Amino acid sequence: MISPELTARIRRLHFAEHWTVGTIAAQLDVHHDTVRRALALERVSGAGVQSVRATLLDPYKHFLQATLEAHPRLTASRLFHMVKARGYPGGPLQVRRYVRTVRPESRAEAFLRRTTLPGEEAQVDWGHFGKVAVGGTKRTLCCFVLVLGHSRAMYARFFLDMTLESFLRGHVLAFEALGGVPRALLYDNLKSVVLERSGDAIRFHPRLLELAGHYHFAPKPCAPYRGNEKGKVERTIRYLRDSFFAARAFSGPEDLNAQLAGWIRDVAHARRQPGDASGRTVAQALEDERPRLLALPAHRFPTDVVRPVASGKTPYVRFDGNDYSIPHTLVRLPLTLIASEQRVRLLDGALEVASHARTYDKGRTVEAPAHLRALAADKARAHELRGRDLLRACCDNADAFLAALVQRDASVAHHCAQLVRLLERHGARELNAALAEALSKGAVGAPSVAHLLDQRARGRHQPPALPAVLSDDPRIRASRVTPHSLTDYDKLLSKDSSDDDAPR
Repeated sequence: MISPELTARIRRLHFAEHWTVGTIAAQLDVHHDTVRRALALERVSGAGVQSVRATLLDPYKHFLQATLEAHPRLTASRLFHMVKARGYPGGPLQVRRYVRTVRPESRAEAFLRRTTLPGEEAQVDWGHFGKVAVGGTKRTLCCFVLVLGHSRAMYARFFLDMTLESFLRGHVLAFEALGGVPRALLYDNLKSVVLERSGDAIRFHPRLLELAGHYHFAPKPCAPYRGNEKGKVERTIRYLRDSFFAARAFSGPEDLNAQLAGWIRDVAHARRQPGDASGRTVAQALEDERPRLLALPAHRFPTDVVRPVASGKTPYVRFDGNDYSIPHTLVRLPLTLIASEQRVRLLDGALEVASHARTYDKGRTVEAPAHLRALAADKARAHELRGRDLLRACCDNADAFLAALVQRDASVAHHCAQLVRLLERHGARELNAALAEALSKGAVGAPSVAHLLDQRARGRHQPPALPAVLSDDPRIRASRVTPHSLTDYDKLLSKDSSDDDAPR
């Protein structure tokens, strides 16, 4: 801003002393534009009007003005392309300069304060609170928040996802905690609420409509890009973030939700009700508002995840990044998965065939010991039958030996399993000879065959065969390893020996 004294001095030096603009700027230590602004007063107040030279943009100025009046937020570059398509031969710089002079000034929008009757409305939204470690992975920590518009009483709960089931579960828990249901719920345009929207024509999510029909409230999405319509829940999320969550230590989601429930009771609901001059607390306002809320129905709305599933080759069903075991007899059959916050259940029709504690880690395998034992037993029976066939194929005396076991009313499966292990340890030739010797001596039993094989090995001065020590895990014991021939290695050893014997 030029002072009146400086303006008068500049004008005197220019018009009385006839100094140039550059000389005045140098002597008074001011900018040239400052001198020109002081001298421009004469041009404005003069009687004559200075002629303006015509420009290439003149035919398009009316179009630019009309377009800016209809769309004040259009950029100058977009307007340049619009006039360019209409024949403007100039460049974008002149368009930018002109748009800067004629663009309507933006004015701050004023909003009416929303007043809500008791029990009339609540506002709902999600809040994001970063990541939290669960086992060996990280999960997104989200907070479901519902705020009653009149009393400002709130319900909040942290979840490890933003799925539709968590969204519905948040509603159910909020209604039960507040002791009733408001007549209308105001939402942002979430995918869990609005599937499709064209102006005022809205297609709601069918599960949300089921929830609304169960609790008798009206869902109301706010207008697009009008977050101010649900400012109460937005401020509550900010209040949660600053007053509760900041610098808070917790051991897990359960501990965090327990601390949150105590904070709502002792801090959030103990504060003065916003906008109330009487000085009553939010808890007192909630007690006054509760009779105006709709009564809770007799039964809770079901919020569990329900989906059809089927396993692959292995008896496991994948859900939420983890594998849950099922009975091996149901492999590749259609099942129904029902998941709550704590349990994952699997149903074959109406029959529950598996129930597991739910894990929120990633890449975990959750197994029921009964499923493993049943699978291992089934594999053992199959291996027993394969063992008999293997003995018959490798040893000519196996049929007679097994028949003798049956006549003695011995456990064929037990003796057969031991004979298969002896076959793997001593070979088919030695086992066949031992079976014949045992039959000739009337010592029909796997321990007798093992004793005979040990005697034959000691007679040949062979070291005793050591059994492999395996884990107690039935999956490891039930696994079968195919032995491979070592002939190729023997050839390599014989080749090395022949090379060593060659003359050098």
